[in-house]
Amino acid sequence: MDVHGTDDPQAQHPLEHTLYQVKKTIVGQDLLLERMLVALLSRGHLLVEGVPGLAKTMAIKTLAQAIGGEFQRIQFTPDLVPADLTGTRIYNQRDGEFQVSLGPVFANLLLADEINRAPAKVQSALLEVMQERQVTIGRESYPAPDPFLVMATQNPIESEGTYALPEAQVDRFMLKVLVGYPTPGEEFVVVERMTGSLEATQQVVTTEQLLQYQRETDAVYVDPAVIQYAVQLATATRQPVSVGLPDLARYVSFGASPRASINLVRAAKALAFLRGRDYALPLDARDLALDVLRHRVVLSYEALADGLTPDDLLQPVLDAVAVPDIPLRERAPAPGQPWTTRPR
Repeated sequence: MDVHGTDDPQAQHPLEHTLYQVKKTIVGQDLLLERMLVALLSRGHLLVEGVPGLAKTMAIKTLAQAIGGEFQRIQFTPDLVPADLTGTRIYNQRDGEFQVSLGPVFANLLLADEINRAPAKVQSALLEVMQERQVTIGRESYPAPDPFLVMATQNPIESEGTYALPEAQVDRFMLKVLVGYPTPGEEFVVVERMTGSLEATQQVVTTEQLLQYQRETDAVYVDPAVIQYAVQLATATRQPVSVGLPDLARYVSFGASPRASINLVRAAKALAFLRGRDYALPLDARDLALDVLRHRVVLSYEALADGLTPDDLLQPVLDAVAVPDIPLRERAPAPGQPWTTRPR
């Protein structure tokens, strides 16, 4: 989001100013913060994997403060039940009637911390509200707030007492982001800030403005070549031989589903909007491909035995599928607006 040509936060686009506010607290997690906004604008959800202590919780909490949205955090544990998330009916003895008590999923930004520590029925309850954006309690359905973003985290360094998300369920997350350790310079700033006094995060946009930005993201133009590129990437994960990579076939049990192509295009539209354009380019899809695909590729036992990761297989695929070149042309502006370009 550096296309607006100004370093003055007050003169920037509201979403760029939002990132500025978040970065006053969060250090060195630029990719995660950008992906969070991409998920918000495209109405997707985020799965974040990283060791403890990398500011995953603080990132989404600070973003909620910057957009004025309600934030809730759920610490997943093995003894959770679905009602702890969605809510339940409670009998009121004074009135002699059942009343509904809504759960913490009814928030604009929801952090599902260590989602792989809760049993399958709890994970399914969360994934249902993510997909349907509503919760049914008794015979009544209650819509989730709008905008609505779920950021689920999981810890990759422990397996005892965890319940791995099934492939069919993890596929419902738009993006999976891997969060690594900060550089020594970034860690110095982190320690300096956390041992001092943190500057308060100011609200920059409202949830109503964010809904308008979502509608503007929906209107971003997507050239057929971008869609074709997304389909080619997804197809190549299922049939590596089609892009000249027959040696990869034995490492892949199942490739990415069509949901990958859909989410790659939706995410590319959001990234294009963040970059100040009203049209998506193949490069937008290329930049997001690993985040969209890495949790949708099921590795074979041979790949696991060789210590391979999904990224190890996806990088050759990305290198093998050529990024299409879309010629640009000038577009006639609206009255009073400058000339711009967009794909033919």
